Amino acid sequence: MWLLSAYRADSHAAWSDWLVSRFEHIQWQRLELPGRHFRWRIRGNPLSWLAQLPADQPDRMIATSMVDLATLKGLHPRLAQVPVDYYFHENQFAYPPGEHQVRSVEPQMVQLYGALAAERLIFNSAFNRDSFIDGVDHLIRRMPDERPRHVGARLARKSVVCPVPVKPVTQGVERDPRLIVWNHRWEYDKAPEVFAAAVRQLAADGVDFRLALLGPRPRRTPPSLAVLRRELAARIVADGKVERARYEQLLGTAGIVVSTALHEFQGLAVLEAASAGARPLVPDALCYPEQYAAAYRYPPGDGAALRARLAQWLEVALPPPVDVSAWYEQALEPAWRQLLPGAGARARVRPMS
Repeated sequence: MWLLSAYRADSHAAWSDWLVSRFEHIQWQRLELPGRHFRWRIRGNPLSWLAQLPADQPDRMIATSMVDLATLKGLHPRLAQVPVDYYFHENQFAYPPGEHQVRSVEPQMVQLYGALAAERLIFNSAFNRDSFIDGVDHLIRRMPDERPRHVGARLARKSVVCPVPVKPVTQGVERDPRLIVWNHRWEYDKAPEVFAAAVRQLAADGVDFRLALLGPRPRRTPPSLAVLRRELAARIVADGKVERARYEQLLGTAGIVVSTALHEFQGLAVLEAASAGARPLVPDALCYPEQYAAAYRYPPGDGAALRARLAQWLEVALPPPVDVSAWYEQALEPAWRQLLPGAGARARVRPMS
């Protein structure tokens, strides 16, 4: 089976590595491209792989939705009849554009054509599936004429939901109920300015807390991060992408993990923190209603509501921990085993660049 991943970012890498290591009886052949230069990757991967495809004919392929599957099959007619599972870590219909980004229909069309060319669509959450299908229907309604009917329904009939498994993080011996973790990219789609404003107000109100500001950062320090470093330096116990052991230690002792995301299709970072016992406080939107009860959600984008809930948890009491074991490997492996033909046949892994 070929595994095609055109954008090896964190969640994509975790998924593909897990598949290959867990289902080692499948004869995997992997083609992956680095997780950078998004617009070139999503449109150019058939060119990058033009002369790199294995010579043998696969029985089946599994490809991420970053793969321009329709073009790939068109350039290589021998692949035309090969069944493909198309895996959606995200979809471009529900991805918010940045302030200086030009919204283009091209990435959406790549995923639409890829979905039509695939035998089955696999999504990591119901939100991902529903927003993709709704986005497809909305796009087609915008077209001036010769519009096909019932495309969304056609895609829905061959869609299933199967998340990326989460490896639980060990809980610490002692928990610091006043330690707030932020473990996301510090970029526009995670709305860090909402988080920064909320904790600055908490500090101004005299609330006692500490911060672990984790995750990768852009080259230029975002203004909201610079303000936290300047105003709340004494409260920051970690700042930046730390070693995995330190990361897990912080998750295992933290009281709260916060998300202010504008997009989240599975929310692996919050699931990891929740597995370690941190209480999640997340927007009442995106994939989060599938994972957390209403007591752990606040109105999306509402910094005042976020601050008020944090103050309550910090000054009164934390809510009970959340059971996220439905997203653990042992819960999801049987579903993945059913989806992957040949998962019981002994073979070897053949990694490819």
